[in-house]
Amino acid sequence: QVQLVESGGGLVQAGGSLRLSCAASGSGFSINVMGWYRHAPGKQREFVASTTKSSTTAYADSVKGRFTVSRDNAKNTVYLQANSLKPEDTAVYYCYVNGQTGLGPRSYWGQGTQVTVSS
Repeated sequence: QVQLVESGGGLVQAGGSLRLSCAASGSGFSINVMGWYRHAPGKQREFVASTTKSSTTAYADSVKGRFTVSRDNAKNTVYLQANSLKPEDTAVYYCYVNGQTGLGPRSYWGQGTQVTVSS
């Protein structure tokens, strides 16, 4: 079993920055992709960013140039540096990991952390 613990959300003014962290713990699981989704009220869940074990990254168009995803493989931790925040970035941010267990591929999700950007 794998557990993900997120931190770093909060309230920030437009134009400000936040850094989200997500630490994975557990055994019997080989992590490949780590990343972030977000879910705003009244909207569908949206992909934000991801990074592979070899640090290949992907971003949603809406956050390119403003957000940076990174990871520390030794700590099984993924980060999301969010700069130039806009009110439309307000959402609950969820981290996730994809990888392999002895029984096949599996995904795990964090509990979510609220990011609120005031105008």
